[in-house]
Amino acid sequence: MDNRAGFLTPQPKQLNWAGYLLGFALGGFFDGILLHQILQWHHLLSGVDAAPFGDVRTQILADGLFHAAMYVVAALGIWKLLQARYALVDRSSDRLLAADLLIGFGAWHVVDALLSHWLLGIHRIRMDVPNPLFWDLLWFVVFGVLFIAAGILLRRKPPTYHGTERRSKARSSLAPMLVGGVLVAALTSALGGQSQRDTVTVLLRPGASPAQLLAALQEVDGRVVWQSTRGDVWVFALGNDARPSRFYAHGAMFVSGTLLPAGCSAWLKT
Repeated sequence: MDNRAGFLTPQPKQLNWAGYLLGFALGGFFDGILLHQILQWHHLLSGVDAAPFGDVRTQILADGLFHAAMYVVAALGIWKLLQARYALVDRSSDRLLAADLLIGFGAWHVVDALLSHWLLGIHRIRMDVPNPLFWDLLWFVVFGVLFIAAGILLRRKPPTYHGTERRSKARSSLAPMLVGGVLVAALTSALGGQSQRDTVTVLLRPGASPAQLLAALQEVDGRVVWQSTRGDVWVFALGNDARPSRFYAHGAMFVSGTLLPAGCSAWLKT
């Protein structure tokens, strides 16, 4: 880089692709972890009604395969980053990498909206609201268009490094954007009401009986909404002050909406 003239030396394409791929993978993980697991607004194939996709186990399997695909994208991004590691000695490379990460992150949400929401219709951002298009457009603009625009602006910003303070600002440009995105998601969750928070999905532990779960309903002020034919998957409606984690003491292997990871390995074994 020529600091006096203010121009950037050309960066290896591997570094650009590293940022795009890693940002794309982070966008996918953000979507899957926040919307599929924490908020539980949809699964990958929630919009598919044909058998066997109505079974929650198939939906969870599809989510797992989606996350596995994002791991592959992230691995490719890391591989490209290793190929371009020598370009990181240029003090403008951290800013360019952050810009490409932002562009990749936004690109995921644009692709997801165009392909999954509107062309294929396999899911929407929120499946339980009368106007899902509003939430689709909100996510498309906030996490797609704005992140891409921020990345493009960061790439075009002329280099004006005059010490470690300016350089540290470039390095930390991505973190506030992601933190802000999480805060926006939390806010929209609060505004979205509790339409899905009053139900939980419970997977029965191998060897446990459905009678154990039913005995716990009085403790959580709940009622049965749905059960699988084998009796190993249940959906319960709960009272406002219920603690779903109590199901773990009554034979549950996994309870949606809880942070206890105890059921994950047991689910794989079955």
